Amino acid sequence: SAGEGGMLVVNDDRFKERAEILWEKGTNRAAFFRGEVNEYGWVDVGSSFLPSEVTAAFLRAQIEHLEAIQARRKALWQRYWGALAAGEAAGLFTRPYVPEYATSNASLFYLVCRSRGERQELLRHLTGKGILAVFHYLSLHKSTFYSSKHDGRVLPNSDRFSDCLVRLPLYYELTEAQVDFISETTLAAFAVLA
Repeated sequence: SAGEGGMLVVNDDRFKERAEILWEKGTNRAAFFRGEVNEYGWVDVGSSFLPSEVTAAFLRAQIEHLEAIQARRKALWQRYWGALAAGEAAGLFTRPYVPEYATSNASLFYLVCRSRGERQELLRHLTGKGILAVFHYLSLHKSTFYSSKHDGRVLPNSDRFSDCLVRLPLYYELTEAQVDFISETTLAAFAVLA
């Protein structure tokens, strides 16, 4: 198995020690190896977050090229944004909203359809054209796991996004021509739905 892994960036020294303990499976093992304690044991919750060497090598390469990767993803995100503006202006869907005080990290590009039925038809249309678009997560309060913990409140925004959100492909290797094709195909799907 390639394992999992990632990187945690902590910009507050208050959390540095605890993050290290969580990383070390809930132990103070790192402090032991630094000679700060005579023995180590469990001091908190934790898990096995260590990536495999192969995964770590990929992560390191991505970190070394982070600025270029982010610039590429943001350019693709902006291309979607511009190409799909007419659909939002026509009231067919909404595009991501980024407030003035914030920025997008371009981790994904999504549309919010007017209904679950339209979302399903859009996904069917895109799949028929060889485009892998997916919906996002189901609402937590409607999951089997959480249902016994939910107090029964109606959460209309959560339900709306769960029912109507579509994630369009967005990854580093995606070309501008592919973004244009996906955007045109998306707009054409709504012409068929109308």
